[in-house]
Amino acid sequence: MTSVAPVILLAAEKESAEVTDWAARVGWVVGLGLFVALVYWLMREGWKWRGTLQSDLPALPAAPDEPGAAKLVLSGRYHGSTTAGQWLDRIVAHGLGTRSRVELTLTGAGLDVVRPGAADFFVPVAALREARLDKGIAGKVLTEGGLLVVTWAHGDRLIDSGFRSDHAAEHNEWVETLNDMINKTETEGAR
Repeated sequence: MTSVAPVILLAAEKESAEVTDWAARVGWVVGLGLFVALVYWLMREGWKWRGTLQSDLPALPAAPDEPGAAKLVLSGRYHGSTTAGQWLDRIVAHGLGTRSRVELTLTGAGLDVVRPGAADFFVPVAALREARLDKGIAGKVLTEGGLLVVTWAHGDRLIDSGFRSDHAAEHNEWVETLNDMINKTETEGAR
Protein backbone atom coordinates (compact mmCIF):
# COMPACT_ATOMS: atom_id res chain seq x y z
CA MET A 1 0.00 0.00 0.00
CA THR A 2 2.86 2.30 0.57
CA SER A 3 3.71 2.48 -3.13
CA VAL A 4 0.20 3.52 -4.17
CA ALA A 5 -0.07 6.46 -1.75
CA PRO A 6 2.77 8.56 -3.31
CA VAL A 7 1.26 8.12 -6.79
CA ILE A 8 -2.14 9.33 -5.58
CA LEU A 9 -0.53 12.30 -3.86
CA LEU A 10 1.41 13.23 -7.02
CA ALA A 11 -1.70 12.98 -9.16
CA ALA A 12 -3.66 15.15 -6.75
CA GLU A 13 -0.95 17.83 -6.69
CA LYS A 14 -0.73 18.28 -10.49
CA GLU A 15 -2.73 21.08 -12.00
CA SER A 16 -4.00 21.04 -15.56
CA ALA A 17 -1.91 22.95 -18.09
CA GLU A 18 -3.15 26.07 -19.82
CA VAL A 19 -5.15 25.17 -22.86
CA THR A 20 -3.79 27.94 -25.07
CA ASP A 21 -0.86 30.27 -24.69
CA TRP A 22 -2.42 33.20 -26.54
CA ALA A 23 0.66 35.41 -26.44
CA ALA A 24 2.81 32.75 -28.13
CA ARG A 25 0.11 31.98 -30.69
CA VAL A 26 -0.34 35.65 -31.62
CA GLY A 27 3.43 36.04 -31.85
CA TRP A 28 3.69 33.11 -34.26
CA VAL A 29 0.82 34.38 -36.43
CA VAL A 30 2.30 37.90 -36.61
CA GLY A 31 5.76 36.48 -37.36
CA LEU A 32 4.40 34.25 -40.12
CA GLY A 33 2.43 37.16 -41.59
CA LEU A 34 5.56 39.33 -41.65
CA PHE A 35 7.55 36.53 -43.30
CA VAL A 36 4.91 36.08 -46.04
CA ALA A 37 4.81 39.86 -46.60
CA LEU A 38 8.63 39.95 -46.90
CA VAL A 39 8.67 37.09 -49.44
CA TYR A 40 5.90 38.78 -51.47
CA TRP A 41 7.76 42.12 -51.41
CA LEU A 42 11.01 40.43 -52.56
CA MET A 43 9.18 38.69 -55.43
CA ARG A 44 7.62 42.02 -56.48
CA GLU A 45 10.99 43.76 -56.38
CA GLY A 46 12.48 40.94 -58.48
CA TRP A 47 9.69 41.34 -61.04
CA LYS A 48 10.29 45.11 -61.21
CA TRP A 49 14.06 44.55 -61.52
CA ARG A 50 13.52 42.13 -64.42
CA GLY A 51 11.37 44.79 -66.11
CA THR A 52 14.16 47.34 -65.64
CA LEU A 53 16.71 44.97 -67.17
CA GLN A 54 14.40 44.50 -70.18
CA SER A 55 13.69 48.21 -70.63
CA ASP A 56 15.62 48.21 -73.94
CA LEU A 57 12.72 46.28 -75.52
CA PRO A 58 10.87 48.66 -77.89
CA ALA A 59 7.20 49.47 -77.40
CA LEU A 60 4.80 46.83 -78.65
CA PRO A 61 3.19 47.52 -82.03
CA ALA A 62 -0.52 48.25 -82.17
CA ALA A 63 -2.89 46.60 -84.63
CA PRO A 64 -3.39 48.46 -87.93
CA ASP A 65 -6.71 50.20 -88.56
CA GLU A 66 -7.50 47.85 -91.46
CA PRO A 67 -5.91 44.45 -90.68
CA GLY A 68 -7.95 42.58 -93.27
CA ALA A 69 -10.23 39.58 -93.02
CA ALA A 70 -9.68 37.10 -90.20
CA LYS A 71 -8.14 33.79 -91.31
CA LEU A 72 -8.27 32.17 -87.86
CA VAL A 73 -9.68 33.17 -84.48
CA LEU A 74 -8.75 31.60 -81.15
CA SER A 75 -10.09 32.15 -77.67
CA GLY A 76 -8.04 30.91 -74.73
CA ARG A 77 -5.21 31.81 -72.35
CA TYR A 78 -2.00 33.75 -72.82
CA HIS A 79 0.71 32.14 -70.67
CA GLY A 80 3.52 34.64 -71.19
CA SER A 81 6.49 35.40 -73.39
CA THR A 82 10.12 34.36 -73.06
CA THR A 83 13.37 34.83 -74.90
CA ALA A 84 13.22 32.41 -77.85
CA GLY A 85 14.64 29.02 -77.00
CA GLN A 86 14.86 29.77 -73.26
CA TRP A 87 11.49 28.73 -71.89
CA LEU A 88 12.20 29.97 -68.34
CA ASP A 89 13.56 33.44 -69.24
CA ARG A 90 10.26 35.32 -68.89
CA ILE A 91 9.92 38.73 -70.51
CA VAL A 92 7.97 41.12 -68.26
CA ALA A 93 8.57 44.45 -70.03
CA HIS A 94 5.48 46.10 -71.58
CA GLY A 95 3.17 43.65 -69.80
CA LEU A 96 4.35 40.59 -71.74
CA GLY A 97 4.76 38.65 -68.49
CA THR A 98 1.14 39.04 -67.42
CA ARG A 99 -0.94 35.90 -67.83
CA SER A 100 -4.46 36.57 -69.02
CA ARG A 101 -7.36 35.53 -71.19
CA VAL A 102 -6.68 36.10 -74.89
CA GLU A 103 -8.44 36.52 -78.19
CA LEU A 104 -6.06 35.80 -81.09
CA THR A 105 -6.94 36.86 -84.60
CA LEU A 106 -4.75 35.93 -87.56
CA THR A 107 -5.13 38.19 -90.60
CA GLY A 108 -3.06 38.86 -93.71
CA ALA A 109 -1.37 41.70 -91.79
CA GLY A 110 -0.30 39.59 -88.82
CA LEU A 111 -1.32 38.27 -85.42
CA ASP A 112 -3.56 40.46 -83.26
CA VAL A 113 -3.33 39.60 -79.55
CA VAL A 114 -6.19 41.10 -77.52
CA ARG A 115 -5.90 40.57 -73.76
CA PRO A 116 -8.65 41.86 -71.46
CA GLY A 117 -7.03 43.42 -68.39
CA ALA A 118 -3.55 43.47 -69.95
CA ALA A 119 -1.75 45.28 -72.78
CA ASP A 120 -2.81 44.22 -76.28
CA PHE A 121 -0.18 43.86 -78.98
CA PHE A 122 0.17 43.06 -82.65
CA VAL A 123 2.78 40.92 -84.40
CA PRO A 124 3.22 41.94 -88.05
CA VAL A 125 3.43 39.05 -90.50
CA ALA A 126 7.02 40.08 -91.39
CA ALA A 127 8.03 39.62 -87.73
CA LEU A 128 6.63 36.07 -87.43
CA ARG A 129 9.36 33.40 -87.44
CA GLU A 130 7.83 30.07 -86.42
CA ALA A 131 4.83 28.37 -84.84
CA ARG A 132 5.02 25.06 -83.00
CA LEU A 133 3.37 22.94 -80.38
CA ASP A 134 5.22 22.65 -77.09
CA LYS A 135 4.62 21.56 -73.53
CA GLY A 136 5.82 24.51 -71.47
CA ILE A 137 6.72 28.18 -71.24
CA ALA A 138 7.72 30.48 -68.35
CA GLY A 139 6.94 28.07 -65.55
CA LYS A 140 3.70 26.75 -67.10
CA VAL A 141 4.00 23.07 -68.04
CA LEU A 142 1.21 21.25 -69.85
CA THR A 143 0.86 17.96 -71.66
CA GLU A 144 2.96 17.40 -74.78
CA GLY A 145 1.60 19.62 -77.57
CA GLY A 146 -0.76 21.44 -75.20
CA LEU A 147 0.68 24.88 -75.90
CA LEU A 148 0.80 26.92 -79.10
CA VAL A 149 4.14 28.77 -79.16
CA VAL A 150 4.65 31.56 -81.68
CA THR A 151 8.19 32.84 -82.25
CA TRP A 152 8.45 36.43 -83.46
CA ALA A 153 11.04 39.16 -83.80
CA HIS A 154 10.74 42.39 -81.84
CA GLY A 155 13.58 44.86 -82.05
CA ASP A 156 16.76 42.79 -81.95
CA ARG A 157 15.18 39.95 -79.94
CA LEU A 158 13.39 36.76 -80.83
CA ILE A 159 10.45 36.15 -78.53
CA ASP A 160 8.39 33.02 -77.86
CA SER A 161 4.79 33.68 -76.81
CA GLY A 162 2.68 30.84 -75.42
CA PHE A 163 -1.05 30.44 -75.96
CA ARG A 164 -3.50 27.70 -75.03
CA SER A 165 -6.81 27.50 -76.83
CA ASP A 166 -10.03 26.67 -75.06
CA HIS A 167 -10.27 23.93 -77.73
CA ALA A 168 -6.86 22.25 -78.01
CA ALA A 169 -7.81 20.67 -81.35
CA GLU A 170 -7.36 24.13 -82.93
CA HIS A 171 -3.61 24.20 -82.22
CA ASN A 172 -2.59 22.08 -85.22
CA GLU A 173 -4.49 24.28 -87.67
CA TRP A 174 -2.86 27.39 -86.18
CA VAL A 175 0.64 25.88 -86.50
CA GLU A 176 0.06 24.88 -90.15
CA THR A 177 -1.51 28.22 -91.14
CA LEU A 178 1.11 30.35 -89.37
CA ASN A 179 4.03 28.37 -90.80
CA ASP A 180 2.49 28.57 -94.32
CA MET A 181 2.19 32.37 -93.94
CA ILE A 182 5.78 32.61 -92.70
CA ASN A 183 7.09 30.50 -95.60
CA LYS A 184 5.15 32.60 -98.14
CA THR A 185 6.48 35.83 -96.62
CA GLU A 186 10.07 34.51 -96.74
CA THR A 187 9.64 33.30 -100.32
CA GLU A 188 8.20 36.63 -101.45
CA GLY A 189 10.94 38.51 -99.58
CA ALA A 190 13.67 36.47 -101.30
CA ARG A 191 12.52 37.54 -104.76
